[in-house]
Amino acid sequence: MGHPFPIREIARQAGLSEATVDRVLNGRGGVRESTAREVRQAIADLDRQRTQVRLVGRTFMVDIVMQAPERFTTAIRAALEAELPSLRPAVLRSRFHFRETGPAGELVRILDRIARRGSQGVILKAPDVPEVTAAVGRLEAAGVPVVTLVTDLPASARLAYVGIDDRAAGATAAYLMGQWLGERPGNILTSLSSGFFRNEEEREMGFRSAMRARHPERTLVEIAEGQGLDATQYDLVRAALERDPGIRAVYSIGGGNIATLRAFDDLGRECEVFVAHDLDHDNTRLLREHRLSAVLHHDLRQDVREACHTVMRAHDALPPAGPTLPSAIQVVTPYNMPPQAAV
Repeated sequence: MGHPFPIREIARQAGLSEATVDRVLNGRGGVRESTAREVRQAIADLDRQRTQVRLVGRTFMVDIVMQAPERFTTAIRAALEAELPSLRPAVLRSRFHFRETGPAGELVRILDRIARRGSQGVILKAPDVPEVTAAVGRLEAAGVPVVTLVTDLPASARLAYVGIDDRAAGATAAYLMGQWLGERPGNILTSLSSGFFRNEEEREMGFRSAMRARHPERTLVEIAEGQGLDATQYDLVRAALERDPGIRAVYSIGGGNIATLRAFDDLGRECEVFVAHDLDHDNTRLLREHRLSAVLHHDLRQDVREACHTVMRAHDALPPAGPTLPSAIQVVTPYNMPPQAAV
């Protein structure tokens, strides 16, 4: 396992003891495979962040904890690593804890482990459920500031929320949907990855409220719990289309858009208007192919930078600032895609 990093650096990155890392690196046995994977991941993360490791400055070890599809966590990792130079002379090192789905108890175990071993901060995307809220309280009690990213935990002890105004985003989607459908008949499929994410719930409420006010004749058909994953999303969408021949448009709140379009194609149905969220790899390609009408996007690099600055302010490394304002909502079409859009 060749690498240029001292054992103490790998141990800190992995959150393990130096003795454990030494056993893994030298193949001495007595270590679980999951622990060996953590060491390998720590080396990979250090290699990706090696321009930061050699800088001289105050170091912040931050844990990024997220439940989201791989396409989104990949975008978050890329945004964070792109922003590292802007944080100089401070050095920000990150440990990533990503998973696509699973019970809340797994997230709680990750957060409690971080509280025990210590961290300068946690940037968190998690479902809004009581056990996660309680774990955030334990982190705060342990002196670890928590910043929620993209989706909030408003009843928790989190320090700040960084992201868009999701109700406004949902209302924006309704406005676009109404304009583009015009007088054509058709029902609208709204798709959530999970009802436990606050951002999706807020988007759905904003969308439903604006549609009720402006287009009360439209029927909204809701599906949920596809987790934004293509395998589960396809079955949910196909079943909804088979039940309702009037569905002509989609507001995708939680992703899985390749699978959604495949379900339309397989049934020989046309999706006349499709509004989605986030310029990840899938949505960028679909937008370029004109399979999506618009994507409601926000600058992930700006959001990640603000989350890191919030953690640094909690340690008095930056001057105090006012309340964190919502991120700007960008309406992206095939004709105004930002240059840095995923390829």
